[in-house]
Amino acid sequence: MSAAPLLQVSTLDLYYGDAQALADVSLDINDGEIVAIVGANGAGKSSLIRSIHGIETPARGTVRFGYADITGWPSHRVCEAGIGHVAEGRQVFPNLTVLENLEMGAVLKRARSAEKVTLERVFGIFPRLAERRKQAAGTLSGGEQQMLAIGRCLMGQPRLIMFDEPSLGLAPAIVQEMFRIIRRLNEEGMTILLVEQNVMASLKIAHRGYVLENGRIELQGTGSELLTNDGVRQAYLGL
Repeated sequence: MSAAPLLQVSTLDLYYGDAQALADVSLDINDGEIVAIVGANGAGKSSLIRSIHGIETPARGTVRFGYADITGWPSHRVCEAGIGHVAEGRQVFPNLTVLENLEMGAVLKRARSAEKVTLERVFGIFPRLAERRKQAAGTLSGGEQQMLAIGRCLMGQPRLIMFDEPSLGLAPAIVQEMFRIIRRLNEEGMTILLVEQNVMASLKIAHRGYVLENGRIELQGTGSELLTNDGVRQAYLGL
């Protein structure tokens, strides 16, 4: 008997007022996978992440993490269960130092006992953060702030990290570095849900992917299958 998916979303519907943002969305992520959700602006990608993370309450459907039904749980409880979220736009605390931002990530009960060890791991992945640990986060570059947002998420000891548009607004060289970091985290055992407009880069590192259009899953497959799909190539890659 195969193991249950680590994350399983089933027949999810979400509305903002009368407008339907998600319609009958189902997907799953197995332990140790990178799964990419790709689609155009307004397709519902961020709405999906917000529904999983308890920021929005779906009208129908379920979200299961491990063996728990977490549908409708508040965000802090979802974090405590082991789902981390690197939000779009980074959202660091600009007036706090780098170190203080990282310490904020370890306030979860699941993370407190390992805070020192995790901090050293974060500084090992992001040496630049170690160099700037006393610097105000608001004075960092965009790429450094994205590193800090990822590091703060890691401080919470998640089992799964959801990335919402991690490459948005970054210079091309920094974008490549972000995808290298995401692949490294996965190689070290982290399960990852990756929401990205950069379709080619995300599908290249993803084990599997889903194409979301107008709030619905229209295609799914391995990363390589989707990269060679004629519809995906025409709609998202300009090929």
